[in-house]
This record gives sequence, structure tokens and C-alpha cells, in this order.
Amino acid sequence: MNKLLLILLLGCAACTTQAQDPQSPAPAAPAPASKAPSDLLAKIRALTADTTCSDNGQCRSLPVGAVACGGPSDYLPYSTLRTNEKEVRELAERYKAERQAQIVRSGMMSTCRHLPDPGAVCVAGSCQLGAGAAAR
Repeated sequence: MNKLLLILLLGCAACTTQAQDPQSPAPAAPAPASKAPSDLLAKIRALTADTTCSDNGQCRSLPVGAVACGGPSDYLPYSTLRTNEKEVRELAERYKAERQAQIVRSGMMSTCRHLPDPGAVCVAGSCQLGAGAAAR
């Protein structure tokens, strides 16, 4: 019985192993995207990382990304004291456009859940998403 089981396992392993022909060229690596959306998101996150504030009036929420049914996929809090608002909003718009194009190309679908803007508040000297964020 043990021999039969060993033969069966070796047979299965042989069938699932892909033999490489030493003469055949290695598969080509996929070409990197020139400006992947994740690169823009990382830049947006870096620009909004310092959320230092002294009152609620210095805090804003930034819609980022896109979902198939429309609207942003998330919000990030930022401080007007430490963030170039014009630059970060332009990057967020570019990221949104890239995500929308990616959604169209891939045929992605979403749950069509509306994500309301939670706003942002200053808590202990740091901008944070408002009370609406806790409901998510």
C-alpha cells in the first residue's frame, strides 16, 4: 500500500511540474507602468503625513481614488498648516482619473456603497477624520 501511495504521489508531482527547455528563452518580465496609481497615492500620503494642527479650522479631508459606481474610495485627513493644498488636490485629481481609467479598462465592479465625506477635526494637535469615519 505504501508503494502504491508513493507511486501515485510521484506521478502527480511529475504531472504538475513544468519542465523548462534549456533552449527556450526565459519568460519576459511584465513592463513596469510608467506612473502607477500607487505611486501617486504614496506621494499624496507623504504630502499629507504631517497633520499638525491647533484648531479644527486647519483640518480638511481629501477624497482619494475612485470606485466603479462613482465617488472616492477613501478620505485622508490633512492640515492646512503643513500641506500645499493646491498640489495635494491636483495629485488627488490625477490619481482619481488614473483609477477611473483602470476601472474602465479592467471592467471592475463595486458594491456601489456611498462613502460620505467624514470631514476632519483637530484632536490632540493632529488632524483626524471626523465622526463620520467611525461609521465605516
